[in-house]
Amino acid sequence: MPLYLRPLQEVSALQIMANRLVWCCLAVLLWLGLRGELGEVRAALRERATRLRLTATAVLISINWLTYVWGVTHGYVVESSLGYFINPLVNVLLGVVVLHERLNRVQWLSVALAASGVVYLTWLAGRPPWIALVLAASFSLYGLLRKVVAASALAGLGAETTLIAPLGAAYLGYCELTGQAALGHAGSVITPMLLAAGPLTAIPLALFAFGARRIRYVTVGLLQYVGPTLQLVIGLTIYREPFPLERMLGFAPIWLALIVYAADSLLASRRAR
Repeated sequence: MPLYLRPLQEVSALQIMANRLVWCCLAVLLWLGLRGELGEVRAALRERATRLRLTATAVLISINWLTYVWGVTHGYVVESSLGYFINPLVNVLLGVVVLHERLNRVQWLSVALAASGVVYLTWLAGRPPWIALVLAASFSLYGLLRKVVAASALAGLGAETTLIAPLGAAYLGYCELTGQAALGHAGSVITPMLLAAGPLTAIPLALFAFGARRIRYVTVGLLQYVGPTLQLVIGLTIYREPFPLERMLGFAPIWLALIVYAADSLLASRRAR
């Protein structure tokens, strides 16, 4: 996604976000239509409680996408990757606070290590790493709410985007009327890239939904560290974002926390088997 989004930096983050919503919605609904599963979307939207929860998840994922697009297009790929590094540990905290789950000592150690890294990075920068924190909080809350939504992963995504895509379409219409639209007006490269936002958003989510059912959830959790690691590498090697030793010292306890947490999860999984 950073490699895709950076060439779009001349387009406003809000326009990229609106295109992403509209074309993702169409791509998911088309796929569900081909599979004969549009009835699941209608069923999810018909029930009031499910519709309200999906509205909340649609708002959260929109905040997440908009923050990520803004961060990448404004040169904050490394800080954006930090958000997805700390996201699993925010999930753990939400499990304790909201679901009243219990943590063992190793898991509490992981949370404490990650918190110390965030506090250090805040002190170093003179401000909280707000991009990372918004990304982690919005995606964690999104995942928590999706756990209690009576809809499959793809049908839920279709329902979410159906609820909020009209706002994106209205904004794109406004941009067209006021002469600010990039779609169809910003050259032969930008337009197809904006249209590709739908499949580039929907396909990974669909693959994740299918793949998560076929492998152990511990493995899913470990694989989710691959994404932010690749983002970090892209930010450092391709876009040459600054990463001095002082900043690395802030990332170090977060990485250590993830290693400790992952090792504890693997050991727990082996003991269970």
